[in-house]
Amino acid sequence: MMSADFTSNFWNLYVIVLIVFGVGLCLFVLMTNNKRHTGPVEVQPHVWDETLAEYNNPLPRWWLYLFWATVIFSIVYLAIYPGLGNFQGFLNWSSVGQYEQEMAKAKQKYDTIYAKFRGQGIEALARNAEARAMGGRLFATYCAQCHGADAKGAPGFPNLTDNDWLWGGEPDTIVQTITNGRIGVMTPFDGVLSPTEVTDVANYVRSLSNLPNSAEAAQRGAMVFAANCVVCHGPDGRGQPLLGAPNLTDNIWLVSSSQAQIEKNVREGRNNRMPGFGDFLGEDKVRLLAAYVWGLSNK
Repeated sequence: MMSADFTSNFWNLYVIVLIVFGVGLCLFVLMTNNKRHTGPVEVQPHVWDETLAEYNNPLPRWWLYLFWATVIFSIVYLAIYPGLGNFQGFLNWSSVGQYEQEMAKAKQKYDTIYAKFRGQGIEALARNAEARAMGGRLFATYCAQCHGADAKGAPGFPNLTDNDWLWGGEPDTIVQTITNGRIGVMTPFDGVLSPTEVTDVANYVRSLSNLPNSAEAAQRGAMVFAANCVVCHGPDGRGQPLLGAPNLTDNIWLVSSSQAQIEKNVREGRNNRMPGFGDFLGEDKVRLLAAYVWGLSNK
């Protein structure tokens, strides 16, 4: 079995040989076409499609000079920047290094701006006009794609302007949610419940929020719910923030309250994920963002 070092060295040499061969081939083409044509312009003996012929006109000098310039540029580039396998170039440049330098400059520039908000509680930040404006800009940049510019959400993405929270709406909980992200999983029951049981439990779920339903099916569905759903949604269907299980007794729905959609959720389950922004944004920005989000439903 080949070692990792051998494989790495092989591909390193492969890339170097391929690039050097390509540059060398370009030089060969240039040199073989660099001679000035002094003879008469004549038709070459080969013909295509019976009528298409080719003259022995020399390549234009400007084309050769441009080609020389591109080859020289590529050689200089490969000497000072990465390109030849693992060779970093004489400038020792890397995209990671440039990113870290730019982040360090940004941190030095903006740290003083964020420093004045440190130590303040989320509620106090939410009442601070400057902090709230900064949090709003962060929301527009990182959160509006999913939750909408008005933060009212979309199918599958929660509305952040009401007081219905999957994981809890306390300030510290919102900070934790933004920092670490959330993963919400609903178990699929296809194959566990029969089609009739799926229909029954969907009717029962609709009855919890006073939506139109079949009373007979809902009565049967209550037993199905008690046997399969109470672990997450609770015996009263009001959900559990510790698990991100939604409250089924109100009229707020993450996707849809239709009979068909509820049955689909029961059969197929759901798997929602919110990414964590803690490592990317840092504590200061997370707190400003959390203050903005908390303020949306606590005006």
